[in-house]
Amino acid sequence: MTKSLGDSSEQREAEAWLIDALSRKLGVTLTKRRWPLDGGSWIELDGFCKSPLVLCEAWAHIGPPKSAQKNKVMTDAFKLLFVNALVKGNGKRILLFADYDAAAHFQGRSWMARCLNEYDITVEVIGLPPELKGKVLKAQKRQYR
Repeated sequence: MTKSLGDSSEQREAEAWLIDALSRKLGVTLTKRRWPLDGGSWIELDGFCKSPLVLCEAWAHIGPPKSAQKNKVMTDAFKLLFVNALVKGNGKRILLFADYDAAAHFQGRSWMARCLNEYDITVEVIGLPPELKGKVLKAQKRQYR
């Protein structure tokens, strides 16, 4: 079966792998978690542990982000802050990347990096195994418009 151009199953697979790898690294169990909000809406995080409180959003992208992708990452950062307030905690907030080039803009001197630092959002990078990285790269090539 041929995948549609916008299909992101490879990224979802890679993000699940990243969350599992971070769980092992931190010695906690991070699971996908959804919270209902007023009006029938909800918010979901890729990785959540109640005790100790850890909140995580993962991004399985290889290479430097484009402008819209930078905005997606900052939206994920805002989700971390919102859920932290929602659960009335002071948890460890992590943006998890699969690639140093993808994470680089969110470290260093950009205003986005400074914002993340100001709000104690950690940028973490865990490289994907070669086979999974290859799948993500192939998907990115297919999705490129």
